[in-house]
Amino acid sequence: MSEEDQEKPELEIKSDEDWKTRVKAEDTALDQRRETEKKTPDKEEQPREKPAEEKQSSQKPKQEQLPPLPKATFESLVGMYSTQAMVALGVIPNPISGEAEPQLELAMHFIDLLGVVEEKTKGNLTNDEENLLSTTLHQLRMGFVEISKGGE
Repeated sequence: MSEEDQEKPELEIKSDEDWKTRVKAEDTALDQRRETEKKTPDKEEQPREKPAEEKQSSQKPKQEQLPPLPKATFESLVGMYSTQAMVALGVIPNPISGEAEPQLELAMHFIDLLGVVEEKTKGNLTNDEENLLSTTLHQLRMGFVEISKGGE
């Protein structure tokens, strides 16, 4: 024998043949415990934890739960400002209080905003859009004059 063979200790391989039997016994015991838990009616079931995906989908922001917004159009812009002006004129009840609360200064502000839209879009509107805007402005201005005279 050479020196190298003498210096290296021989590796001793020990096989534990018993491990397979122990694993099978553990599996059997676990299966029996699960079966017992299923059959026991007096044990209250814990609600299962929702997966992260389900948690995210159930916690949607309130904005996503609201009905979809209408398409952004020139008509909806005019309608939004005119509705705000009518609420401020007291023609439409305030949606929060449910009562007509004339606020003439605020009404004039919304009417003036529509006037700015009319001025800045001159020459860029279709005939229908131009007619809608001028008619709406005329009606709001006449309503403002009528309501402001009635308050004196």
